[in-house]
Amino acid sequence: MSKKKSSSKHKQKKEETAIVAEAISKSEEFLNKYKNHIMYTVIGIIALLLLGFGYIKLIRDPKREEALAQLYPAEQYFRIDSFDLALNGDGNNLGFKDIISEYKKLAGPVVYFYAGVCELHLENYEEAIEYLKKYKSGDEIIQARAYCNIADAYVGLDDLDNGISWYLKAAGYKDNAYAAGYYKKAALLMEEKGDYPGALDLYHTIKIKYPYTLEGMDIDKYIMRLEVLMQ
Repeated sequence: MSKKKSSSKHKQKKEETAIVAEAISKSEEFLNKYKNHIMYTVIGIIALLLLGFGYIKLIRDPKREEALAQLYPAEQYFRIDSFDLALNGDGNNLGFKDIISEYKKLAGPVVYFYAGVCELHLENYEEAIEYLKKYKSGDEIIQARAYCNIADAYVGLDDLDNGISWYLKAAGYKDNAYAAGYYKKAALLMEEKGDYPGALDLYHTIKIKYPYTLEGMDIDKYIMRLEVLMQ
């Protein structure tokens, strides 16, 4: 009985060895057949990685530093409300518009915000909307402000519906600190359009959610005035 078991185990072991040997043989055959293709593929991948690394270190990063350096003078004009110089440059330094044209996003997303605000103040509303919609940021304050500025631009174009929509988007963005002001702007536009119930709802939202903001502390007079108008 033990001899039969031993013989069976020996036979099974030989079969397993044969299977492994066959697998190794097929692998070697595959490698021999396609070794040139594999080698060229590996070389190609390494070359692409080196090219990518070289682009980042030798082209993109220096270009980004250059873009940020160009941004500084325009920011200074922006801070003193010289919006035309900030946007279009002063003859020696580039403005936001040329920085975007030359460097695209290498100067950072904030360049689109700056350019959009400049266009808004210069009453170029369509251009303002175009720039501001390209601004993407995780910053709850500035992103919400960008949405508000888009709304302002639509109002400048007498497009009140889009104005209301973007004010509400600004107010609803991450429950930011200026939400009450954005709700109030939307409510005032609703009043202008004759949507008193919608405006009243927003005034009540300000009263309930933002009672300690500047808007919240005097919102009762807006509510009372509107309730009288709706009688």
